[in-house]
This record gives sequence, C-alpha cells and structure tokens, in this order.
Amino acid sequence: MQSKICEMVGCEFPLFAFSHCRDVVAEVSKAGGFGVLGAVGHTPESLEIDLNWIDEHVEGKPYGVDLIVPTSLADKEGTLTPEDLAARIPPEHKAHVERILAENGIDTAGLWDREIPADVGDSMRERGASKQLAVAMNHPIRMVVNALGVPPPFMIEAARDKGIVVGALTGAREHAVKHIEAGVDVLIVSGTEAGGHCGEISTLVVVPEVLDTIREFGSDTQVLAAGGIVTGRQMAACMAMGAAGAWTGSVWLTTAEAETAPAVKEKMLTATSRQTVRSRSRTGKYTRQLRSPWTDAWQQADAPDPLPMPLQGLVSGPALARIDKLAEAGDPNAKRLATYWVGQGVGMMNNVTSARSVVYGFMDEFAESCGRLSGFIV
Repeated sequence: MQSKICEMVGCEFPLFAFSHCRDVVAEVSKAGGFGVLGAVGHTPESLEIDLNWIDEHVEGKPYGVDLIVPTSLADKEGTLTPEDLAARIPPEHKAHVERILAENGIDTAGLWDREIPADVGDSMRERGASKQLAVAMNHPIRMVVNALGVPPPFMIEAARDKGIVVGALTGAREHAVKHIEAGVDVLIVSGTEAGGHCGEISTLVVVPEVLDTIREFGSDTQVLAAGGIVTGRQMAACMAMGAAGAWTGSVWLTTAEAETAPAVKEKMLTATSRQTVRSRSRTGKYTRQLRSPWTDAWQQADAPDPLPMPLQGLVSGPALARIDKLAEAGDPNAKRLATYWVGQGVGMMNNVTSARSVVYGFMDEFAESCGRLSGFIV
C-alpha cells in the first residue's frame, strides 16, 4: 500500500495488532500487518524471553512494544511500602469482593493471604518501565507505544536515539493536543467501543475530531483508528475519514494462537455487542470488558467507589485470579463470574480462526470496501 505509516514502521498493510500473546504478534507481522506486544505484565527478564522468541519467529518482519506509564497513578513515585498500600485499602472494599464471591458460590477462604509484592505497580512507573524499555531497545522494534497518558520524556528520548516511532493512545481532543506538543509520531485514536482502557466518545466522532486538531496544529502526526474494529469494512470506513490505518486488540483474543483462557474465549464467541460494559472494577480506571455478575456488582448503588490505580488491582486481582482458576476447572459459578477486557466488536467475533487468516480477511474486506466506495464516484 502507498501509506506513510507503513513506510514509517516497515509493514505492508496498516493493520496494527495489540496482543499480550507473542504468537499473535509474530503471525500478524508475518502476514503483512504490524504486531505490538503488550509488555505491562512482564518483568524485564520475561520480556527478554518473549522478544527473543519473536525475533526468532517473525522472519525479519517489523513489530513493536506497548508500555503503560499512566499520567496519574496512586503512589506515582513508588515510595509506599506494601504495608502502606495495604493500609490504603478500606475494609469495605474487601468485604464487597468477599460478598460478590460468596453470593455466587465461590469460597473466600484465604483470599487475602497473598502478600503484596514490594515492586507492585513498578512496571507503570518510570523506574520499572525504563527497564522494560531498555530491554525492548536491544531488539529490532520499530515502534513503542504508551497506553495511558503522554509518553514520558525518557521514552520519547530513547526512541528518538534509535529512530523508533513513538505512539500514544488518545481518547479525546485534549489528549491529542498534549501528545502533539510532546512530539508523538502516531496517535492511536480510540473510541469508547474499544476493549481495555477507553474513554466515552465513539470512534466515528473522536477520529475526525482528532484529525481536525492535527490539521489545526499544522502537524504531520499520523492517526490509527481504534475502538471496536474487528473487520476490514470498519478499517476502510475509518481510513475514508482520514485515518492512516487501524489499531486492533479484541479481535485477536479469539484467534487460535491467543492465550485467552478457554472459558473466557467461549464466552466471547457467544457474546453480543451489548454484553460489554465500561467499569472501573478491575484497574481503577474505566476499562471495557465482558459484562458479568462481577461487573454488575460494582455498579450497584451500595458498591464502594473503586480505588485509584494500582490500589483497585490489589482488591480485584486475588478475586479475579481465583475466578479464572475455578472457571478453567469447570466450575459453573466461576464461569458465570468470569470477565476479561474486550470491545463491543465482540459481537462479530464468532469463530476461532488463525491470526494470519484474520489479517487476510481484513485485507479482502478492505479491498472490497474501497471498490464499493469508488463505485459511488461518477
């Protein structure tokens, strides 16, 4: 394709695939798209292992890495001890979690026995993310993305030194302004339809709004449209508005290569687009995920207000880990409670297929859609 963003990162087709699964990243890049590995759950050591694996399997094709360094974060400097963090979790939050589990037939014994790690949240602070970034920079990545907030100076400077493209998730015009002023190369403009952390504005509105903002600044910043995009038809629609390509995440969760827990994958394959919800119950920030009795319980009038990141993760983490484990063992109560990040496009994710086939499907539908649009011009 004649595409500036393809030239910038070295891919053939401007379909960007965010995934925590290294197999998906490699397969998408080999098929002509651009795989992006989510690094937030990694230690520097485990990230090194996965990036080495990608290097060995991607056949020289380009890929990138996604980090999370939020602009706002409780204990931004990491000065609090595990004991300090534990003291900041109100007892009513723990009681609420225990009540959710008990009312759904899940044993709560020993739920809080796990100690809070001394480095909790470090991967989202400069001292931890800089270690991840240093590992990534020793591999042939072509792009680094910050998923929450303006990429910090250490990220932009390191990328500039290596000639690596810098991207940032953008959910509103005011976010775009801050990113442009910081010198970000690519804005991943994400509508509320997206899975994971997302805002309130629809993709169809926020993408042209950000494109207009870029023009007002006289900037050459590129835009990738995101939010509920699971088909080539949607990708073509967004590019017709002026986006340079599409950033996708949810569609890869039901591929054959995905590491999505089988019980959750099964729920996704049968879910409709109305069975997702924006909730702060998982991380403390709004994320779109599968609706379940877990998310419903946090929407009740008597539910406590979720805590700021990363404290809410210390509340939800033990419970969700127990739910996932029991769901995989076949517990029907846990299967009902199970949830995971996914966008509204889940209603069109009805079959398990390979990541490569998904890329080719996008290509075919994109071409068909462009031909259909050209037919209206006389």
